[in-house]
Parts: sequence; C-alpha cells; structure tokens
Amino acid sequence: MKNQRLAASMVFLICGLPATPSLADIAIAIAGPMKGQFAEFGAQMQAGAEQAVSDINAAGGVNGEPLVLEVADDACDAETAVAVANQMIGRGVRFVAGHFCFSASIAASEVYADAGIIEISPATTLPKYTDERPGGGIFRLAPRDDQQAKLAGRLLAEEFGGARVALLHDKTAYGKGLVDAVKAEMNERGKTESMSFGFDAGAEDYRSLVSQLALENIGAVYLGGYHPEAGLIKLEMKRQGLNAALISGDALMTEEYALVAGETADGTLLTYPENPRDMPSAQALVKTLEEMGKPAERYALTTYAAVQAWAQAAEATGGTAYRDVAAALSDGTFETVLGAVSFDQNGDSNVPAYVWYEWRDGEPRKR
Repeated sequence: MKNQRLAASMVFLICGLPATPSLADIAIAIAGPMKGQFAEFGAQMQAGAEQAVSDINAAGGVNGEPLVLEVADDACDAETAVAVANQMIGRGVRFVAGHFCFSASIAASEVYADAGIIEISPATTLPKYTDERPGGGIFRLAPRDDQQAKLAGRLLAEEFGGARVALLHDKTAYGKGLVDAVKAEMNERGKTESMSFGFDAGAEDYRSLVSQLALENIGAVYLGGYHPEAGLIKLEMKRQGLNAALISGDALMTEEYALVAGETADGTLLTYPENPRDMPSAQALVKTLEEMGKPAERYALTTYAAVQAWAQAAEATGGTAYRDVAAALSDGTFETVLGAVSFDQNGDSNVPAYVWYEWRDGEPRKR
C-alpha cells in the first residue's frame, strides 16, 4: 500500500494541540516547511491555520464540534511528507492544509487519497499535482505553473524579442518544469532562446554561471528556481557588470530575496497572483494577524481560506466523511478571505490570475 511507506528513521516534527483528540473534537492539520530555508512559508501557513481554527471554534466549530490543529514539518521532502501523512492517519486527521513544496504535496497526496483524508494545498503550483491527482479529495488554492509560464513566455517574446535570452533552472521539478513551459510558450510565439541549462541549487558562488551569460551577451535571463540562488545570481550579475533583466516566477515573492540580493533586487520581474493582501475580503484578517505580530502574507491567507473551504463543505454535508466533503468541495462555492472560491473537475481553484510584479525600492510592486 502506498500509505505504508513509513521509514522508521525519518525525522519530522509533529506539534500542536493534544496528540489524541477527544471524541467531540475534529482533528485537522497543516503540513509544510517549518524549519530550514523555507521556514518563513511554513510560518505563514501556521499563522493562517491557527487563526482559522480560532475563528471557526469561536463561531461554534464545525457542525457544533471544535477543531484541533496538528502542525507538521515535512522539510519540503517527499519521503518525510509520506511519513508525516502516515502520522496524520494515526492521529485521526480528517483534513490537511498542505503541503507547500510540490514534491511533498504529490507524495503525501497518495497517502491521503488511500486513507480518505482531504488535502488542499495552499501553495503547490506544479500542474502534475492535480493533473495526476490520485483521488477526488485532492485540491489546491494556488494557481498552476503553466498559467504563469504563458505570461512569462509572452513577455520574453514580445518585450525582449530583440534580446538574447537565457533560460536557467535549478534542476528541481518546480524550476525545470516552469522553464520548460516558458520555453514552449516563447518558442510558439517565434522567439528562440540563445542558451539554456540547469545549475546546482545551494551553491555559494555563481561566478562561472554569470560569466557564461556575459560571454553570450545575454540581455534577459529567465530563472526557474527559488530566492536564495536567484539573489546570489543577481548579485553576481551586478558584480560582473551584466546589465540583463532577471525574470522569474512566484518563488521570488518573498522579502528574503531582497535580503540576499540587496539593492540589486530592484528591477527583477516576477509573475505572481494578485496579492491577497490587497483584496477587500482579506483586510480584517490581515489586520488581526498584524496586530498579533504574526505573518499576514500570501500563504497565511491561502491556508486560512483552505481551512474555511473545507469547514464550509463539512458543514454543508453535516459531517466529515471523505466522499461527501470531496463532492461538496467539487460542486460548491465557498466564501473565504480570498473571495468566492470554487474548484473545477481537476481540483484547481479559481484563484486570482497571475500578474506582473517588479522589485522596486526593496519591495515587489505591481507592474
């Protein structure tokens, strides 16, 4: 069985409210990167989930029963995510808001589908997550990578049609998948890249990589990857005097990118869904979280909305039975901090479309 791939040597963190809920409680969970380089995203998820549980319980719970929350660290790792998912089965969890990284989300989704646990990822954008979902209870509250790739491919073909373009990726499924989709869209529009290659994530020195770009007189770099490497590459571009545009995806929508790249972050372009913080429906929650000193960024809001959607579906069915709640999520519309949310036959949501942002004066601003 897929859900039996639990390695005894796996190390992961499970914390939260009581390990064994009372019979009147409904156990739900969040799972994501609570430690390490992506911990800021896990902190956002935790803040949103905790506030959602608090607000729902204050309003009477779900079908009159209170929610209890488990918080699990999957280290953005597939094997650890499987271990976490198996642990959630043992804890009687009915719903998981998670995971964050695509590899963890996809691996865990097989366990959840086998066990009859609803999963709504507030962050996973890889199309495969829902295109190949193992069951009808797997959903996402994040836009698909192929949507942002279309936007980026069009920009490179139209605004950088006369420039030499380099396509770089960090060899992860996220980074390479995004670059492959951008390439396909750009090529379809008649623009061909001048060079394309993968680089090793986690390096501290990208002088050789940037030297290759400079030798090829690259005018625009599309990078599929995350903020630590993107920031270091942007710094090295500045050091070597390479005046090329750096363009990337939603993973650069974090202040950590500016902490790495410093002033050189300015001018970086990225695709990202319209910021949930700007939505009228989210203003009260943003204020509450900020007053408590908690993160009120995107994944806090999408995680809050994921809990809301599941809770409303459970209310509509009068229980937490997997098939009933999955059907309700597939067929219904739910009022959330992101506005009215619905899911299509794939489990994809109608979240805001990708738009362009540009880093200016140390922060990303809508272009």
